[in-house]
Amino acid sequence: MPFDLHPEYPPEGIPRSELARRYGPDHEQRVREVVEECGYRYAPPPDVVPHSGNALAVTELARELGLHEPVHRRLMDAYWSEAANIGDEDVLLGLAAEAGLDRAEAAAAIADGRYRDRIAESTREANLLGINAIPAFVLDERLLLVGAHPHETFERAFGHLAHEGKPA
Repeated sequence: MPFDLHPEYPPEGIPRSELARRYGPDHEQRVREVVEECGYRYAPPPDVVPHSGNALAVTELARELGLHEPVHRRLMDAYWSEAANIGDEDVLLGLAAEAGLDRAEAAAAIADGRYRDRIAESTREANLLGINAIPAFVLDERLLLVGAHPHETFERAFGHLAHEGKPA
């Protein structure tokens, strides 16, 4: 589901240095360790945390066209591992085109705001479920895991669900 983690961010995003003030001086290192322990490269844009509203609009267009998975994956890889500023519209449209979306159609989806209400409503629903961070996982419609966790946490969670009967 689309989820705007920080709708309050300005269109140009916030300075990456702001994360240390918000989450503590070791925030970046903790995130890096979790990401790299999972075998991924951690290399987000060094100077900015982008506003992701336009990226969410592009992925909603992709969902309607049956291209959500490749577009979502391309944007995530570009942001987290290639230091791409997905808040920059030109960068975003180029990445979406790489993943199979028509660049002009993606630009129109951003410009006309057709997904704005859907994203806002989905974000409100997620917040009501207790989702206030990313990633967030709803397992078997019964268990919510919020934030990045090691594989062992998921193994324990699935084990717990397997041994617990579904509620009537």
